[in-house]
Amino acid sequence: MAKNKFSISYLQENRAEVLAMYQEENRTKSNRLPILTKKQKKALGIGKDRGVAKVDNIRVAPRKVQIVLDQIRGKDVNEALAILRYTDKAASEPLLKLLESATANAVNNNGLNPDDLYVAECQLGKGIVYKRYRPRGKGSATPILKRTSNIKLVVKERE
Repeated sequence: MAKNKFSISYLQENRAEVLAMYQEENRTKSNRLPILTKKQKKALGIGKDRGVAKVDNIRVAPRKVQIVLDQIRGKDVNEALAILRYTDKAASEPLLKLLESATANAVNNNGLNPDDLYVAECQLGKGIVYKRYRPRGKGSATPILKRTSNIKLVVKERE
């Protein structure tokens, strides 16, 4: 992989052109642009329009979390908080904390208006699986799989 040749000063001077290049969607593998480093993304201001929070290995199965995530995806933050407070599911409490954290990150780190925020993305993945065993008849055992979830919430400001 070739090293990225964009200097920070070049990125700051030609910000609009570089952002337009990276937002093009019709790129093939042969003319792919180099991946930007963290410093280069910061110089371009990428990621300053959102608040992100993620948590790994929540002790709730992913299929149970998905039901609650589908209810809040695309909603305003205040409406999503109300839905989570009054939803009687095991996943609603960790999601409530996660949404409050993402909102606080957007407001405190990026200076966004909390009244204009909405839940832009909800990503859910499988976490680690705890394996336990339950004794059965004739000296045998049955496995029990205790599944966990990895969740990422992104809130953005409505235009």
